Amino acid sequence: MPISDHVAEVREAVAEVRERIAAARTRGGHGQPVTLIAVTKTHGPEAVEAAFAAGVEDVGENRVQEAEQKMAQVSAPVRWHLIGHLQRNKARAATRFHLVHGVDSERLATALHDEALRQSTTLDVLVQVNVSGEDSKGGFSLPELPAVAERLTRMPALRVRGAMTMAPFDAPETVLRQVFAGARSAREALRQSGHPAEFLSMGMSGDFEVAVEEGATHVRLGTILFGSRT
Repeated sequence: MPISDHVAEVREAVAEVRERIAAARTRGGHGQPVTLIAVTKTHGPEAVEAAFAAGVEDVGENRVQEAEQKMAQVSAPVRWHLIGHLQRNKARAATRFHLVHGVDSERLATALHDEALRQSTTLDVLVQVNVSGEDSKGGFSLPELPAVAERLTRMPALRVRGAMTMAPFDAPETVLRQVFAGARSAREALRQSGHPAEFLSMGMSGDFEVAVEEGATHVRLGTILFGSRT
């Protein structure tokens, strides 16, 4: 059944998730505010409306085209986050997003910077770090990040708000904590180069509580809110 028939269930799921985030935040002791991003990829615009009705004002999409289609259909004043890989030839669309989470190469950073300059704006971005070293994941390695952070200071049209990472699927807790701690160190490297870098985007439906315990400021949740798309 469509999500529009399950608004009450989405509301209940959001409430439960917020309780779990609050408990994890207390356990972790970092004291950070945590933004819940409802990931609506593969779901229709009604998922966005249901999330907003449940009090979630931040929505994540993996693909520009799908996001733009929903932007044209959704009336709720949500903040749109681009959380997936962005191709350089779609850099023009990036300025439509509140925050771009996946700056995973210097070539992409340059394309985004040039586009932001062309539009006379400043773009908020996160630097993606590949802490686990998995070939299937994009992003910068931790050893190369200090030099990258320094070079990003020469791109004034980008405001580097922090780091984003993804942990291996079904990883044990020890690995999750290692990955998320690595993202914290990446954020520190960005700060040391002079970037604001207050955000840590990490944690999805299967590992968000550990991520919050380790300092996540943004968690990207889809399945736990909306169920699996069939």
